[in-house]
Amino acid sequence: MSRPPEAEPPRLSVAIIAMNEAHRIERCLRSAAFADEIVLVDSGSSDDTAAIARAHGARVIETADWPGFGPQKNRALAACRGRWVLSLDADEEVTAALRAAILAAIEPSPAQERVNGYWVRRSSSWCGRTIRFGDWRNDRVLRLFRREAARFSDDLVHERVECAPPLATLDGVLLHDSVDSRADALEKMHRYARLGADKLRARGRGGLAAAWLHGAWTFVRGYLLRLGFLDGRAGLAIAVLNARGTWLRYRLAGRAARYPSGFPGEPR
Repeated sequence: MSRPPEAEPPRLSVAIIAMNEAHRIERCLRSAAFADEIVLVDSGSSDDTAAIARAHGARVIETADWPGFGPQKNRALAACRGRWVLSLDADEEVTAALRAAILAAIEPSPAQERVNGYWVRRSSSWCGRTIRFGDWRNDRVLRLFRREAARFSDDLVHERVECAPPLATLDGVLLHDSVDSRADALEKMHRYARLGADKLRARGRGGLAAAWLHGAWTFVRGYLLRLGFLDGRAGLAIAVLNARGTWLRYRLAGRAARYPSGFPGEPR
């Protein structure tokens, strides 16, 4: 008895990691509905993130631990079956122009066979306002790649895609609703600072002097040199928040190196 032919693998998978993103994950999922499959790795959400994802046809993988952004995204990547993978964050949305560019890029052709990954231009917003200057301007991220040609770095935060060349750039824009409230911005800043401090400490960097130096430079670079002031109050808020996050990252790294068993007076 002959075996039935194996089904063709999906052409495009979308990989998402999320935790407690019920308030905004639906927009991301709707924009990704053109893909052959959506894989969402949920890191123990206490809200309806997983249920919303399943309602949109996503295959949800729930995990109890949090290994960091890079390792968690590699989990999502390993679960994908598509020849191509589009990596999205829960606060991102694929525009119609970008969707068309993605579908054209993965269409089999001699030109497509020569490319392993694609950069995407990303437009970020602060509390609903599009940011055009400062540290968030001209943002470009590597998000579409052949599954077998790429992986994420093992960084706990600020992970990057490690993809074999050649690479190209897609038309269209990825919308990034980075911050929807000041409370959200502060929570993100503290979370990323703690994770970034671990990276700095592992490299033997940190301390109070470095915190002030790098924090001041972050503000000057984003607000003055990169014209963040042209974004008005939003530009100032971003520059201050980035500077504060940099200061805190170096300060925490230095303190952890000086007191490896815990800061005096803190519960252990």
